[in-house]
Order: sequence, then structure tokens, then C-alpha cells
Amino acid sequence: MALDNPAFSRNSAFSSQGAVAAAQDMSAQQLQEIYNQPATLPDREVMSVETTLQKSVAAFGLLLVGAAIGWLTVDAVPFLWIGAGLVGFVLALVNTFKREPSPALILAYAAIEGVFVGGISAFYEAQFPGVVAPAVIATLVVVGVTLALFASGKIRASAKATKIFLIAMVGYLVFSLVNFGLMIFGVNDDPWGLRSAEILGIPLGVILGVFVVIMAAYSLVLDFDFIQKGVRNRAPRKYEWTGVFGIMITVIWLYLEILRMLAIAQSSD
Repeated sequence: MALDNPAFSRNSAFSSQGAVAAAQDMSAQQLQEIYNQPATLPDREVMSVETTLQKSVAAFGLLLVGAAIGWLTVDAVPFLWIGAGLVGFVLALVNTFKREPSPALILAYAAIEGVFVGGISAFYEAQFPGVVAPAVIATLVVVGVTLALFASGKIRASAKATKIFLIAMVGYLVFSLVNFGLMIFGVNDDPWGLRSAEILGIPLGVILGVFVVIMAAYSLVLDFDFIQKGVRNRAPRKYEWTGVFGIMITVIWLYLEILRMLAIAQSSD
């Protein structure tokens, strides 16, 4: 240990006795301020908004390349996008539970999930012509508005809102699993399952879609808040990839929910 080095032990500032004496000379407030200070890292090794944005652009660029492949091969290799969806799901789990962010795995997720997004978009477009373009535009609008509101300070993540968000997420997940089970076992043979049920003439899938879009927008707020806190606390630069992955997950989820909502609305006309 460094304190075993005679060059340090001879200096009271590096000895335990010296440290105790120095601490006694400080007030409780001064000690707390020192404790609250983050570890100092060189600027090039800490998170920044600029480099997080650059990495996000690179990841979404790979996503778009993958989406183009999925879109163009949906007829020639019909099960490619389905396989990509399964692999992407596994990679999402790996990246979520991995203790340290892995740029390679996150970029791999972006490319493979892009194939799935492109393939399922082509599938929806074949069934419901003209549905993809407004879904893309709506996704960009929601992301842009959420980012603008967050940057202006008009919306912020809070403990109460996050608790409500988590409860709503669990409820929506349970509904989705039940609906999927009913469809798989033939209890409900409608293509949308329970989402086709109407409330005051409006498909349940459309009503749910609106609430899910709001949930996804708040999820974006949580992603932006994570990045902001990381920059403010001078977190190591590697955690920029965690922010990139979070935003990517949320934007893909948002797009797929909007796509399905618009398809349900079109099929009910």
C-alpha cells in the first residue's frame, strides 16, 4: 500500500494520525463538502453531452443501416427480421444486466435490432399501406418535443412520477403477456387480441397506444436525466454508452408502439 512507503509515512499528511488531526481541524460542514465531491478525472475521461450525442448518432446510423437491410430483404428472406428480433432481445437483456457498458455489444444491438425494425416496418406497410411514414414522423416529433421540454427545464424526472411510471409499466407488461397468451392459445383469434375491443367506439389498442406514448416520453426524460446527472457528476466516459443504449431502447419501443397504434386505427376504419 502507498501508506507503507516511508516517503508517505514520514509525512503527517499521509499518515493516519495526520489525517485524524486534519479532520479534527475541520468543521462538519467542510467534511461533508469534501465527502460529496466526486472523484476528479481528466476532462477527456468524463461524460459529456457532445460525445454522448456523437455516440448516439453512430448507434442510430447503424440502426438505420440494419433497418434498410431488413426492409429490402423482407420478401427474399422472410424470417431474417424475426430472427434478428430474437437476437436483439437477447442482446438487450445482456446489455441491460451487464455491470459495465460494452460499446461493441451496444453497437451490435443497434445493427441487429435495426434489421428487426426494418423488417417489421415492411410487414406493417404491406398490410396497412402508408402507415410507416407517419409512425416515423410521430416518433421524431415526440423525441424532439420531449428533448426540447427537458432542455428548457419544463419537465424533469421526479421520484413520484418515476414510481407511477414503474407501476404503469408493470401493468402494461401484464396486459401484454395476457393478451399474447390469449392469442397464442386461440382464446382470442383477433389479430390484435384484446386491443381490438372498443370503448366508446375507439379501439382499446388506440387508447392504450396514447398512454404508452406518454410512458415512452417519460422514459426518454429518465434517459436524458441519467446523462445530465452523469455529466454533472463527472462520471467516467464509458457510461455515455449506457445513456446511448437507454435512449435507443426507448426510441425503438416508442416507434413500434406508434406503428401498432396507427395500424390498429387504420384497420378499424
